[in-house]
Amino acid sequence: MPFFSLCYTPAEEGREPIVPLQISLIPAETKLLANTDGESFDISASSSRTFLCVLKITDQIEQESLDVSIWGSVDGQDFGKKPLLKLPQQFYRGTTKIILDLSFRPEVKFLRAKSELNRWGRVAPTPMFVASLDLEEIPPMSRDTPTKRTVLASR
Repeated sequence: MPFFSLCYTPAEEGREPIVPLQISLIPAETKLLANTDGESFDISASSSRTFLCVLKITDQIEQESLDVSIWGSVDGQDFGKKPLLKLPQQFYRGTTKIILDLSFRPEVKFLRAKSELNRWGRVAPTPMFVASLDLEEIPPMSRDTPTKRTVLASR
């Protein structure tokens, strides 16, 4: 069952509330045994079109690798020949975080994950990873937000 939720953030006075998208392209504790194309998710409601991608690997066996990429589509059917983002190749348990910025790709309305597994060595020929890939929208910054500028002194 796909996971898709909205988190409510209270609005500033006189403004609409910011509701960042949270998408699970690979649901938590998914056992990956073969190359897969995930389900597509509509991101047209995203206000910033910028996402923090978090890949978590909670189990794996030795002598294998996992390549995860994120693909974009205009219509949810044709995801093209090149990914929007390719995460670093993984071999072990752990967490990898990376930003996906689609602010200059307004034509992209749908996202999906693709996982590719590779196995080598003399043991069981079937690769196995237990992983998840979550995307959390980074809310847009208000133009009214004050920023501090630091001056770097040269020595």
